[in-house]
Amino acid sequence: MTDDPTLALLEDLVAIDSVNPALVPGSRGEADIARRVTAECIAAGLSVEVVEIAPGRPNVVGVLEGRTPGPALMLCGHLDTVGVDGMDGPFRPVRRDGRLYGRGAQDMKGGLAAMLGAARVLAGEGGLERGRLIVAAVVDEEHASIGAEALAAAWRADAAVIAEPTDMNVAVAHKGFEWIEVETRGRAAHGSRPDEGRDAIMRMGRVLGRLEALDRQLQARPGHPLLGAASLHASLVSGGRELSSYPDRCNLQIERRTLSGEQVGVGLGEVNRILAELRGEDPECAAEARLMFGRAAYEVPSSHALPGMLIQAAASQGCHAARVGASFWTDAAILGAAGIPTVLFGPGGAGLHSTEEYVLMKDVRVCRDVLVALARGFTA
Repeated sequence: MTDDPTLALLEDLVAIDSVNPALVPGSRGEADIARRVTAECIAAGLSVEVVEIAPGRPNVVGVLEGRTPGPALMLCGHLDTVGVDGMDGPFRPVRRDGRLYGRGAQDMKGGLAAMLGAARVLAGEGGLERGRLIVAAVVDEEHASIGAEALAAAWRADAAVIAEPTDMNVAVAHKGFEWIEVETRGRAAHGSRPDEGRDAIMRMGRVLGRLEALDRQLQARPGHPLLGAASLHASLVSGGRELSSYPDRCNLQIERRTLSGEQVGVGLGEVNRILAELRGEDPECAAEARLMFGRAAYEVPSSHALPGMLIQAAASQGCHAARVGASFWTDAAILGAAGIPTVLFGPGGAGLHSTEEYVLMKDVRVCRDVLVALARGFTA
């Protein structure tokens, strides 16, 4: 295997099936990997709390207490992964050319191993003089983040780092999203009788045209300096019953990616304005929209010291980290909304959610060492 205990742990984590059952019904979920993380925390000398958030889906929180009271730093990561369709041996970790391959290697078992490795190093070198280190491993980030919501309701910290993959940069902001469903209604009739039928799919075509124009407008606006432009795309569409019938319904699901400063509901408002315009042009254009789910974008307060401290900690380990934004949503938004300033910092690699995923093993080791340096500096 390997002489490095953090990389040995990473291999153990990748070898465990932790596919999110909310994404792939019948999957094993996070129970097995939570047991491995619990064992690692206990072996490192942390006090451990395991709380079942949903049946068979536990959060694990390990705590390293300093000798005197002081600031609390949280390191957070998620236990679940997306599915494995099309992958060959997704739970068979393979090391090749400095990379470790397998489902979840980069998203985010590499970061999880680095967090746990940092806690083990700190505990093994005498612990913390002041403050506390909280190491949280949560369920369900890849779906509805019920784990992070429970964590934020139960635990407090002065700052947090989520070890999501950032190519060893410090992500201080990330995008949000809205999932919106649009339904157009028509009137079913025989295809030979246009005077009786109303085509719901044709009406949805009008909606799609306006949405495409809106996306062009969003991407033409001045973007966020780190996140770029807001955007939307059509994700799923369905409608019709048979070739010789007018379709009475058409359903469209879209995703709107949002920027910091935009609240959940901004996309739904845009869609509703489009539908109102179309109804004004054609009173028979029956259409409605609803918000299916949404999460706000996030940006750590510009005045907070955490990003600068993390960049300094990285520099102390020979890592030149830049301030960046992340295009994907993360649990940082939930921790931030609960009053815990949060940034992202994790190892590089490639293949998130794809059929070939890997993490750079050197980055995992350096990430661990940077988190050790940050914890010492933050709690001093």
